Amino acid sequence: MDTTALQRALIAHGHPLPRFGADGHFGGETRTALQAFQLRTGLRVTERPDAATIAALQAVPAKRPPAPTGPAVKLPAFPKPTTRRIEEIIVHCTATPEGRPVSVNTIRGWHIGQGWRDIGYHWVVLLDGTIAPGRPESQVGSHVAGHNSGTLGVVYVGGVGADGKTPKDTRTPAQKTALLELCRALIQRYPAIRKVTGHNQYSSKACPSFDVRKDDLGRLI
Repeated sequence: MDTTALQRALIAHGHPLPRFGADGHFGGETRTALQAFQLRTGLRVTERPDAATIAALQAVPAKRPPAPTGPAVKLPAFPKPTTRRIEEIIVHCTATPEGRPVSVNTIRGWHIGQGWRDIGYHWVVLLDGTIAPGRPESQVGSHVAGHNSGTLGVVYVGGVGADGKTPKDTRTPAQKTALLELCRALIQRYPAIRKVTGHNQYSSKACPSFDVRKDDLGRLI
């Protein structure tokens, strides 16, 4: 595989080369994209593509979820992107009963009551699909122990059945669409983002009460 073909394959697999594109020159941008692809696919990280990497790049890229065809999502007025390096979005639920409204201020109160200085999440998706700001993106969140640096925490209201204790994916259609569009926007804002994950991938908790890896969210990258 020559360098131009390698670069085109990386782009097709969701690793853009925003500065130079497929220019046929193997430089730092191409090397960074190559190693990000290797990390994401569980391959050995190398300076140049090995046989296993070339085989993976030649495979048909996973189909990404199409843009929603329902009502348009009203994205928030994003502040200027932070200079803090963001490499991952981690999805959560509030662990509150299905259909029960919860405000950002309520969540903030819970977290401050635990001794935190602010709400732990950066964005909150309410029952009607409204996307509300939480902790500023410029500040490290408090949402996954050991994984707060370099990540953004996104939470949807719900995640527990009507009994108040059984984990359940309670996302409304509006929340599903809003979460997808919010994560799309965040990925565009922070090109270093290489994955969208769920809290339960780093903890024994059920949160966010579904497997992000099997959801459209996990196929955004």
